[in-house]
Parts: sequence; C-alpha cells; structure tokens
Amino acid sequence: MKNKKNALNGSDLSGDRSMLIKPAKNMKKVIYALILPLVVVSGLVFAIGDSKNETSKKSIPKPLSAAEMKAERKRWEATPDGIKFKKWEASPEGKKVLVSAAKISNQISASANMEAVVTSLSLPPGSRLGFGVMVRINGDDYILSFGLENSGNEFQQLHSLKVNDKIIIKSHSVSYAPKYSYPIVSGNYVERDSKIIYKRAPRKGGC
Repeated sequence: MKNKKNALNGSDLSGDRSMLIKPAKNMKKVIYALILPLVVVSGLVFAIGDSKNETSKKSIPKPLSAAEMKAERKRWEATPDGIKFKKWEASPEGKKVLVSAAKISNQISASANMEAVVTSLSLPPGSRLGFGVMVRINGDDYILSFGLENSGNEFQQLHSLKVNDKIIIKSHSVSYAPKYSYPIVSGNYVERDSKIIYKRAPRKGGC
C-alpha cells in the first residue's frame, strides 16, 4: 500500500509538476512582456527629461567675463567687418560720430532728460532702423530711432511730430555704425509741451 501511495505520488506529482511548470514559464513571459515596455518608456522619459534639462541649461548662456569679451572683440576686429569698422572709427567722419555719442553718454547712462529739437521727419536714405526722426541735441545731430512699427498704435502720437518741435527725450542706449553719419539714439520716452507722447512698453518678462 505504501509503495502504491508512493507510486501514485510519484506519477501524479510528476504530471502536476509538468502542468505547473508550463504556466509558470508562461507567466514569466507575460510579466516580462509587461515589464519591458515600462522599462523602455521610463528610459525614454528619463532621456527626454535629461534632454530638456540639457536644453534648458544650453538656453541660458553663461555671461562672458571682461577678459573673454576683450578677446572676442580682438577676434572680431581681425575680421573684414572689424577691419572696416576700425578704419571708419579712425576717419574724420567716424571721429565726429564718436564725439557726438560721447557728449550724451552721461545722460544715457542715467536715463536722464535730454532737450532736443526735431530737424527732420525722415531718416537718412537707406536707413533700416524702423520708424524714427532726426533731432538736434546741444548742437549735434542724432538719429532718434523707435524700431519697427507693429500693427498697434504704439507710435500714433509720434506721427504728430513736426519739424522744429521741442521735445524731451530719454534713452537707455546710443550706438553707431559706418553706414550712418550720426549716432543712433534709441527712443524710450518722448515728451512734448509737458505731455508724454511716447513711452516704450517694458519687455515681457522684464521690468
């Protein structure tokens, strides 16, 4: 009887094991099939996250040091454009523009009021500075540039300016280029007859 029980156990269990092993193998395959996509997806998400982080890092350029800026300027001065600019700076016309720009540098730095007289309602031929007028400040002529006009009415009141109008202006920058015979003043604020006729809107995300 004992042998019969053992025989039954041996034969029946061996059959049961074969039946149990197959589902176990199938379950492993199913689990593997489910886990693999999750691993791939999580890997993709991780990779996308890393690429976004790297993109965000790259999108914020590191400011150049004074030494790096000086080196960059030296490299640029060796280019054809740089050589042309240096020649213009040394020319009588270039020196005149630089002197005029220097005259208002303190007011520009402090964004202080500057008294000006409108001398022309059009900029020099070939100018690509958007809308602007010519003005005279302390006896020197300047381009007062406001940039490209948009579809709104940002410059509406500026179009009412007339030659010989006396205005108060403020600016944050003055620039120059060989193409222009006058310094270029960026218009940020214009007042006429004690009334504000233009004030540049702050940049989005800025102050």
